[in-house]
Amino acid sequence: MTYLEAIILAVIEGLTEFLPVSSTGHMIIASTFMGIANDEFTKLFTVAIQFGAILSVVVLYFKKFLQGVSFYVKLGVAFIPTGILGLLLKDTVDGLLENVTVVAVSLLLGGIILLFIDKWFAKNETEGSDEVSLKTGLIIGTIQSIAMIPGVSRSAATIVGGLTQKLTRKAAAEFSFFLAVPTMFAATVKSMWDSKELLMASENNMLLILITGNVVAFVVAYLAIKSFIGFLTKHGFKVFGYYRIVVGLVLLLLILSGYQLEMI
Repeated sequence: MTYLEAIILAVIEGLTEFLPVSSTGHMIIASTFMGIANDEFTKLFTVAIQFGAILSVVVLYFKKFLQGVSFYVKLGVAFIPTGILGLLLKDTVDGLLENVTVVAVSLLLGGIILLFIDKWFAKNETEGSDEVSLKTGLIIGTIQSIAMIPGVSRSAATIVGGLTQKLTRKAAAEFSFFLAVPTMFAATVKSMWDSKELLMASENNMLLILITGNVVAFVVAYLAIKSFIGFLTKHGFKVFGYYRIVVGLVLLLLILSGYQLEMI
């Protein structure tokens, strides 16, 4: 992986991590077109740079992270389902990370669902709550587990999960941001540990490339989060739905036409 490729992937990560469009799916698409999708370091990189993205959440909402123990208890409870399933299904998930068809189908189906989310949960904006209970956190965390399928989008799954529990859009989005911190931190640590031999044997400045990627992801994610809340509150999910549908259809058309996207 070159520094340019790392920066491109980091920008994609920062832009898409907290939007309901699937950052993992977009990085798989980008790395596939760049011809580096099946490289072991690329797989590590696309997970490890999430650390930079989650730091932007901590910086933007640092006062929230200074609150009482109950805040962390809710995050812990919400993290449990994904944490357990992530360990049990790691090999299966890693296999899916190489499959662009799975990404395309997930983007398409998820996009169709997002077209109707605003209508289904319209009452949340006037009658919804801003408070996340332990039960609500557990349900959101369970729904988050679906996002282990590339293309589903962790952000979309958790936000929709929050809406099903009668949270407002803003509250659902913010809890999605907070839940990203333990989820992606754990994923990063696990990936780094599993790849320690690869990093230790590296002669190609892999650690420096990882640092560069995390810095870029942090800056871009910081700007993206600040813009997303206002946009979501005002405009809802439809634009993200249409975007996902277009990207999913284009990918499927390329695959059906014989374009070799699976393992370039």
